[in-house]
Amino acid sequence: MSTFSGDNNVSKQNPCKRIMDSVPTPRQLEYQDWELGVFLHFGIRTFHEGHRDWDGREKSMRAENFNPTGLDCRQWAASAAAAGARYMVFTAKHHDGFANWPSRYTDFSVASSPWRQGRGDVVRDYVDACREYGLKVGFYYSPADAISPLYEDPRAYDDYFINQISELLGGDYGPVDMLWFDGCGSENHQYDWERIVGEIRRMQPEILIFSLGDPDYRWVGNEAGLADSPQWNRVDELFLSVRTDKKLLSPRARTWLPAECDLMMRDCNWFFSDRDEHTVKSPCELLGIYDYSVGRGCNMLINIGPDRRGLLPEKDVAALLAMHRELLRRFASPIIALADLKRDRNTWSAEFPGYGRTDAGEITGTRLLEYAVIMEDIRGGESIRRFRIRIVPYINAALPITVYEGGSIGHKAICRFPPVRCRGVIFEVLENHGPVELRSLEFFPPTEG
Repeated sequence: MSTFSGDNNVSKQNPCKRIMDSVPTPRQLEYQDWELGVFLHFGIRTFHEGHRDWDGREKSMRAENFNPTGLDCRQWAASAAAAGARYMVFTAKHHDGFANWPSRYTDFSVASSPWRQGRGDVVRDYVDACREYGLKVGFYYSPADAISPLYEDPRAYDDYFINQISELLGGDYGPVDMLWFDGCGSENHQYDWERIVGEIRRMQPEILIFSLGDPDYRWVGNEAGLADSPQWNRVDELFLSVRTDKKLLSPRARTWLPAECDLMMRDCNWFFSDRDEHTVKSPCELLGIYDYSVGRGCNMLINIGPDRRGLLPEKDVAALLAMHRELLRRFASPIIALADLKRDRNTWSAEFPGYGRTDAGEITGTRLLEYAVIMEDIRGGESIRRFRIRIVPYINAALPITVYEGGSIGHKAICRFPPVRCRGVIFEVLENHGPVELRSLEFFPPTEG
């Protein structure tokens, strides 16, 4: 993962070799439609309470301690699917070097554990569960490795890297949708990305790569799940790691690389801890993060660390499901949608049906609004640079009033404003860089109760 930097210290080393367009590929468009994913940090560190990334204690971990006797990846997938997630990302190998599959290239794997008498394969169980529940399959693989004796020899480690990735992508696991490369620990390491990525794309031509090598999507810049505004899909530099302020150049200026917002369900632990259940985020906070991520055109990837049984903890799952229920309630029934609005150049407007006065003088046909959800048609790139939402006050209105102004829309913008009663709505594009086409435009009432 990567960290925010206040300067423009851009790394001279550029691992991004492929020249990409400033419009999305069909695969990137598909990814942006997934919107919500579940991150799963699980492995040897689950069984070593209190360890932190790069704390120098990785070599003290022992494979014989890995024994999730109640492991049920179907419970992971069922929970994610019930919460409206479209994909999951699982730590096949974290910085500690432990392989959650029986890798032929290391003794530090599930094959050296007592779990299922050394014949288990968490990656296999995970992939099968994803497919059963219709979830896209993602693997997290840490390029950096704190215990491999080969890591100090870049050429030898590249061989090790490719050998392990080939087990995950070229073997029996089938199509893999995404490969998540964490930059942490790789700040000063030289990888032969051209060779590595060439093998990856040869084995899995449709795979989406996160952050490093030849990325299809990028990290947003913090681990709180929050996207800045405006949030453009075209970028010319990438964050590298939480351990450095260096950034990477993208293949060329204005490359299409949508952002993903990753966050922990608990305050500061990616892996399970039995000491932090009290920090599980409330549904209210999760809804706010959703608005700051998906609502700003990014994907939201929320981490839950399976416990030492091999199950997602009940309180974490309950919070995730509660967020989903509220999202369904909030956005179930739009008051008015794109097909109901009249377009005049780059302005869309409508008066609510039934507006008028009864013989007794009562006003009819007004609506109370709190949300607008806008999706730009981004197949040709993003054109909208600035927009506003205006409403026509419900009574004796000489002019419309502005309730929201914004910059980027991209895949999606969730626009929330104080509830207001009105007789009509107006959406205006104030600045654009080419023809404007909307995919969707919906207005929603407040959710009370």
